[in-house]
Amino acid sequence: MFRKMRRIRQQMTDENAKIVLESAKTGVMSVIGDNGYPYAVAMNYAYLDGKIYLHSAGEGHKIDAIRSCDKISFLVIDKDDVISDKLTTAYRSVIVFGRAKLIEDAAERLSLVRRFALKYSNNMPAIQADIDENLAAMALIEITPEHITGKEGMELIKARER
Repeated sequence: MFRKMRRIRQQMTDENAKIVLESAKTGVMSVIGDNGYPYAVAMNYAYLDGKIYLHSAGEGHKIDAIRSCDKISFLVIDKDDVISDKLTTAYRSVIVFGRAKLIEDAAERLSLVRRFALKYSNNMPAIQADIDENLAAMALIEITPEHITGKEGMELIKARER
């Protein structure tokens, strides 16, 4: 169903791809947008219990797109260092193909938003104040991965092998 990576030597292990998903802060979610055009947007996210969670305004382009078609891709770039003298890049990235849905249950939303926020801050009073102010208007998106692939540049692989 999903293509195999062409440069298989550069494929990260599943475990390392999940480590990237757990540690990175920003990803790019791509959906099928208006008139069949791809729509990609950079978003903070949390990888929790094998799923990706994002928060958003309760309405807009990406929310409409998810309601229309739940298939998404989500890209995380963990490393992107240009090595100009070698005309290459030391990179590490993970791409997820999956299905997105909006979390509607109030208790589940509250629990997940708290866990999400703790990835970025341990200031519980500030987190709670933000939740109290914004949760009602917020959409919470859950991505269930169907395929995850991580890839890294040969410069990183060679450095590790030395």
